[in-house]
Amino acid sequence: MILLDRVTKSYTKTGKPAINRVSVHVKAGEFVILVGTSGAGKSTLLKLLTREEKPSSGKIVVGGIDYDTLKDKHIPLLRRKIGVVFQDFKLLPNRTVFENVAFALEIAGMTNREIKSTVPKVIELVGLKGKEKNFPHQLSGGERQRVAIARAVVRQPKILIADEPTGNLDPKHSWDIVRLLEKINKYGTTVLLTTHNVDIVNKLKRRVITIDHGKITSDQARGTYKQ
Repeated sequence: MILLDRVTKSYTKTGKPAINRVSVHVKAGEFVILVGTSGAGKSTLLKLLTREEKPSSGKIVVGGIDYDTLKDKHIPLLRRKIGVVFQDFKLLPNRTVFENVAFALEIAGMTNREIKSTVPKVIELVGLKGKEKNFPHQLSGGERQRVAIARAVVRQPKILIADEPTGNLDPKHSWDIVRLLEKINKYGTTVLLTTHNVDIVNKLKRRVITIDHGKITSDQARGTYKQ
């Protein structure tokens, strides 16, 4: 599903690489936690996966797509296979919950009939049934993150990248979001979660990949993390 083979990313010719000869394989349907201090290289790794950045060297294959031969015009198709959730939600403030989720389908060119059929199911999946007409400012932080997750999964991506999705949330809402990610994973979506939350990492008992100074220093099947 995700294969990185000796991937290096340098932003300057003389500076230290942000990612240095990283090799990792994530199988379809896995739930993997990526940990490391700020500046360790996590964000660069995610940008390489979504093709926001190109590697300086090495090979990346995601969902059968070899990035070496990926043409720019096909990048939008790649990104439909990868849902991304951010720490700061990135919701459209002047659109309702329904409209925020529907927006992802509109830009994918789906019909109004398909949108009206699909969006309610996803809103129910994330536990926001009855809040379809609410605007983001009428929701709690946890609810806004649920909308962001709904928008990320409404196109049924093969992979969901959750980049610090609990970073702005209190412990209760953080665990609500984590349980939702587990639920989505049970439906077959590969989940890649980055977090600084030691409690979440250690209680989930999932595969943990630790990155430090651009290199993978640990890859544990049922890992723990110490900051």
